[in-house]
Amino acid sequence: MPIATINPATGETLQTFEPLGAEEIETRLERARTTFAEYRTTGFGRRAELLRRAADLLEKDQEDIARTMTTEMGKPITAARAEAAKCVKAMRWYAEHAEALLADEHPSPADVEDSGGTVAYVRYRPLGPVLAVMPWNFPLWQVIRFAAPALMAGNVGLLKHASNVPRTALYLEDLFRRAGYPEGCFQTLLIGSGAVEGVLRDPRVAAATLTGSEPAGRSVASIAGDEIKKTVLELGGSDPYLVLPSADVTRAAEVAVTARTQNNGQSCIAAKRFIVHREVYDEFTRLFVDGMKALRVGDPMDDSTDVGPLSSERGRADLEELVEDARDRGATVLCGGRRPAKHPAGWFYEPTVLADITPGMRIHREETFGPVATVYRVADLDQAIEVANDTSFGLSSNVWTRDREEQERCVRDLQAGGVYLNGMTASHPAMPFGGVKRSGYGRELSGHGIREFCNVTTVWYGTPPDVPVTE
Repeated sequence: MPIATINPATGETLQTFEPLGAEEIETRLERARTTFAEYRTTGFGRRAELLRRAADLLEKDQEDIARTMTTEMGKPITAARAEAAKCVKAMRWYAEHAEALLADEHPSPADVEDSGGTVAYVRYRPLGPVLAVMPWNFPLWQVIRFAAPALMAGNVGLLKHASNVPRTALYLEDLFRRAGYPEGCFQTLLIGSGAVEGVLRDPRVAAATLTGSEPAGRSVASIAGDEIKKTVLELGGSDPYLVLPSADVTRAAEVAVTARTQNNGQSCIAAKRFIVHREVYDEFTRLFVDGMKALRVGDPMDDSTDVGPLSSERGRADLEELVEDARDRGATVLCGGRRPAKHPAGWFYEPTVLADITPGMRIHREETFGPVATVYRVADLDQAIEVANDTSFGLSSNVWTRDREEQERCVRDLQAGGVYLNGMTASHPAMPFGGVKRSGYGRELSGHGIREFCNVTTVWYGTPPDVPVTE
């Protein structure tokens, strides 16, 4: 796959980039190793100073980097600006909280009095260079939510970004350089997917994190497992959106439109399967379809656009195949289901709602990465949970009900890394993010995320630390 900036709104190739050769990869790996040896000894105060400086620069660059993201992968410019602002927030959050999140943990003396030591505690130490294999759909946020905690923990980063967002990838390296980080603290590797294995197997790389497809996650996890290296995986999702009789149906339908079409529908945590109780099915579906029809599809650089193009021609073709398979097997197309006639150029697809979904359809089993929703009619909460869990994914979930018992039942029984009640799934720096089943393992963000790439070290003293040891 070429490393190139191709505008998905027009299909025009704007710039191509030569991938790094073996000699340059070696230089960058060695630079990461030597930089880590020094950077790991810096204090939290210095790390926070650097991260705040990077956040300030990103805030000033917001409009430029937003336009870069929109040009490279097609998200509406308003969403791109919001993504940049969210990154600034996360960077400042980690700059403020990292020291407390990684503070030494001291068990009570009574708990360790039989250990034979005089003092015992836990310290979090950095692992080393971490390889991040990142996707194109949130090209800034996905990287920052790895980089901010990793750098605050004392690690250094190596970024292998998606091949269709090279300008964003290079911007990120330049951002941390301008902020004053030592050379080698954060480096972008412009390489193809075929070069990832060699980098990951290199002994100077301590661990890896990947956000992307299930096949990519399986590949990285197997290579890292063979090398006995830690990984965190955030993979696909087919998130359920349950609407039960006590819900505010009007509000649930309004939020559902955003939940399905955020980022042009290309989000792992976008709601994709709308599972609606029969008592409110007709009302919800009518409102939801009306909301999807009202969305404005068009130029992603226009502030009034709701849905821009898909990121690639292949991505649109994959989505079309899922819709056609469902249609051929008896699904009802309530709206959309085709390329918009107004936009013959670029990789646009109409916001689409499908009903009468059956388990034999591919769209019931596979992730839809675009503005296509499926709706299911269910008889009761038991069936709603059964349908929600009838997937190999388990990233997040949304539940609309005012009934406290139903809320608690969903929190208990939904197989997902998050349960969002009467609202839309979203990531936040203070809350852990990740999934179960084939949506991956490990967590990003919050204290859980910053500790993923730390050496959790037991420190034990046979004599009090302030008493000199004599021979």
